[in-house]
Formats: sequence, C-alpha cells, structure tokens
Amino acid sequence: MKKLISVAAMVLAVLFIGKSVSGQGLNQLTQKEVKEGWQMLFDGKTMDQWRCYKMDKVQGWAIEDGAMIALGLPEGKGGDIVTKEKFKDFELYLEWKVAQNSNSGIFFHVVEADQYETVYMTGPEYQLLDDVGYPQSHPKNNSGSNYDMHAPKFGQVKTLDQWNTAKIVVKGAHVEHWLNDRKVVEYEMWTPEWVELKNNSKWKDAEGYGKYKEGFIALQDHGGTTSFRNIKIRKL
Repeated sequence: MKKLISVAAMVLAVLFIGKSVSGQGLNQLTQKEVKEGWQMLFDGKTMDQWRCYKMDKVQGWAIEDGAMIALGLPEGKGGDIVTKEKFKDFELYLEWKVAQNSNSGIFFHVVEADQYETVYMTGPEYQLLDDVGYPQSHPKNNSGSNYDMHAPKFGQVKTLDQWNTAKIVVKGAHVEHWLNDRKVVEYEMWTPEWVELKNNSKWKDAEGYGKYKEGFIALQDHGGTTSFRNIKIRKL
C-alpha cells in the first residue's frame, strides 16, 4: 500500500511540474494566446532568448524542472540577464519564486550604454523579495513595488515553496504592476508627481532612470536563489 501511495505521489509531482499556476501547459502558449500575439521568452529548455547584461552569453544561471534559476553566485560569476529583443509597449507575464532571504527584480526599458553599468540605472524595477525573511522594512521595497518609488497596495506573496505570478503592463507613460492577479501598483511616468518621487528616491542622481521609452526586459541576479518560468510577452 505504501508503495502504491509513493508511486501515485511521484506521478502527481510530474504532472504538477508540467503545469503553470493557471493550470495550462508549462512554458507553452494556448491557441488563444497565439492569436492574441503572445510570444514565449523561455521554452523551459534553453536560454537562447537571453544574455547577461553587456555580454553575449549567460553565466551564473541554471535550468531545472522547466524553470531558469539565478544562482546568486559571488564575485561576478553570475549576472543580470536581458532579452535579446527590445520592447516598447507590452504586457509581460511570468511566474516566480525566491528562496529564503533572497532578492530579485524584473526591469523594463533597460538600455546598454557606456555610462550605465547596471540594469537598474535605466530600467524601473518590479521588486521580487522574500517579504517575510528579508532584512528590510520599507513598503516601497516589498514584492510588486516599483522599487523605491511606489509601494504595493493589497499585495500578498505566497509561501516560499509556491509560485507567484507577476504581470507588468506598459503603454506609453502608463504602467501597471500585478501580483498574484491583483493590481498592486499603477503610475504614470514622467509626470510632475513621478519626477518628485524620483528626486526623493534612490534614483535621484541616476540620470538615465526611467528615461527611455524602449529597451530590454531584464531579470536580476542579486544574491540568493530566484526561479522564473512561463515567461511570455505580447506587444501592445
């Protein structure tokens, strides 16, 4: 009897690995999504659509069980990754989870130039965090926030062993952050309010922050382990 239970558990585990949070095939588009213009940014097997920032390869990342994982390796052995394609107006969806005390983020409109050493010098960040265990307390740093600019409202992350969903919608100056099917942040870039927030944030001296209307999508390798899967985007 115990053997039968064990076999059943293994089968369920395999089936679960092959499904996204929504229950559809993992790292796959439905026919409806294809018609709507969605494209996958990760097939669950390779990272051919990504490279490290200012590099032509990926390092410090692994693929396991249909997810790509930032390993958080020290001394420059890892790195933030960016899409090989640039995006302007879009809707981005992905599933993520972080290990205990881990910190990561999703960036958009990232630009590569000699004066910009990191992705966060240009790209606004959708924060990903172990909200319970990470040693910080400011709401503007919690998961789903526009990091150090807008705190999430009514956001709630799942336990560390579960997958969360993130969605970012960018249309002109308008930006929305969604966390586990809840809209937690909404703002307009380049307005007087936005400029005031920037000037009173970590980005006050970052000349390129939020400046560009097109650029790369980036995923952060910021220490600790973060997993991503079911990454898809459609242009608006």
